[in-house]
Amino acid sequence: MTAAVNPFDLRTVLLARHAQHVVLIHFPLALYLAGVALDLAGSWSDTDKFGEAAYYNFALAAIFALPAVATGLIAWQWQLEGQRLKGTLLGHLLAGATATVVICLTWSLHFRARRRKSNLPRVRFFLEAAGTLAVVVAGHLGGFLSGVNGSN
Repeated sequence: MTAAVNPFDLRTVLLARHAQHVVLIHFPLALYLAGVALDLAGSWSDTDKFGEAAYYNFALAAIFALPAVATGLIAWQWQLEGQRLKGTLLGHLLAGATATVVICLTWSLHFRARRRKSNLPRVRFFLEAAGTLAVVVAGHLGGFLSGVNGSN
């Protein structure tokens, strides 16, 4: 019989081998996807409010992506002791790294346009589509690794 784990024990929460990554990753993913939706809504409407909200979503997604990546790399080191990645885990790492780069590029594109007070280029929609695809693939593979989408 195993001992019961207290869900409110701070040591359990902070020192779980990969819990931080699993918790933190939802913020940049949701913020980015909401930013894409708001940017699309802003391109179809006459108001700047959607574009403003999209910018802040992209900024927060870029900020939250960094600790999510860091905790993912730490989980790799702790759980797998830095062994060579392959299969689903390698795909998750590549998709996650791609998503992080695209999230930061999307924010950077919006940041520069705001600073220069110029219109955003239409090519941003291709960048946002690529980011959405990377986010979805990384999340899907991460679901398999965590056991949510099936066994790993």
